[in-house]
Amino acid sequence: MKFNLITLLLLTLLTWSCQNETNLQQASSTQDIDLPKLLDRHADLRQGTEWDQIQRLYVTQQQALRKDPQDAEAYLKLAQIFINEARITGEHGHYYPGALEVIKKGLAQPLVNADLRFQMLSTRASVELSQHDFTNALATAEEAVKLNPYNAQIYGALVDANVELGNYTQAVAMADKMVSIRPDLRSYSRVSYLREIHGDVDGAIEAMKMAVTAGFPGQEATCWARLTLGELYETYGYPAEAKEQYTLALAEREDYPFAMAKLATLKTEEGDLAAAEEELLAAAAIIPEIGFYTDLASIYKQQGDQEKLEAALTEIQVMLQDDVNSGHRMDMEYAFIYLELYESPEQALVYATQEYERRPENIDVNRLLARIYTSMGNKELADQHLVKAGVTNSKHPELLALAD
Repeated sequence: MKFNLITLLLLTLLTWSCQNETNLQQASSTQDIDLPKLLDRHADLRQGTEWDQIQRLYVTQQQALRKDPQDAEAYLKLAQIFINEARITGEHGHYYPGALEVIKKGLAQPLVNADLRFQMLSTRASVELSQHDFTNALATAEEAVKLNPYNAQIYGALVDANVELGNYTQAVAMADKMVSIRPDLRSYSRVSYLREIHGDVDGAIEAMKMAVTAGFPGQEATCWARLTLGELYETYGYPAEAKEQYTLALAEREDYPFAMAKLATLKTEEGDLAAAEEELLAAAAIIPEIGFYTDLASIYKQQGDQEKLEAALTEIQVMLQDDVNSGHRMDMEYAFIYLELYESPEQALVYATQEYERRPENIDVNRLLARIYTSMGNKELADQHLVKAGVTNSKHPELLALAD
């Protein structure tokens, strides 16, 4: 699951009054504080006053640290800004290491009280989840919950980490605690995912509708929930309902690239490859998201356009390496492109096996391995992984197709 635990907290912080009107250019030129920079956003991502608020909030924390380099709360707020910007701009390679850097500095300050330490550990767990460092994310979240067992947010991290590691019983227990403390967009979305992977598709759709309703229209987190609802519809055979959700997300958040890309997938499924390519190129011009390029590569492969396919694959490799260099584990992504785009199940198996060694109980990892072994004609090993992929009674169409 991709949902960011910090998004709503950051949106709350953005409502605080910011007295300093110094602009981003002035902030970037300051030499006396060694902090990761706030990168400029693409024009289509500025979303009215939101970008201005982010810049002012960044400058306020920078000035707080100039005044008091031991201000741990300022480090925390900077980390939250960076996580938000990574989510919105796709600049993961810059912002996630930057968030970890300022969290480390914040935790190293003297006189950090228990509440601030809890918040910084929660934030670190969120980044570790985003970088697919699930084992460390679980350890960080477990350390944090000891400081505050009454905060819903940290149970979200515990849900996510346990799901990714294949600890599904524990994930359900953590989701129950989360929703009992605070039933909101974040908790409903996790309930939805857990229902889906346990085969309750109607219940998953119901819970994700509740997540959308609980969010504020136009906010990135709400649009993310709406897209996830659309993905549920699309995956389980309701393309018209999926299109409605993707269109609403784009209406609520203008030029939202993820909604544009989702509409492109529907056009691809309808056979309108030219329109899908146009939509994906527009999305990729706004945000450097690997998924947009893999979808483009798939289109070029279907069209037989080798020149464009090779160019897209080159860009994908560069982006993957950039993520790896910034600490992001990308073995699943590598396995997918080698299986689907390079048609090299042997190379895909190398990466999928590395992922399996880290989390052998995860149903998605096992489903991918079942696909790879099926393509290699190794039914015995494919069946072994299918058994593990089916432990939650998932009704995912790909899993059911592999099992036939």
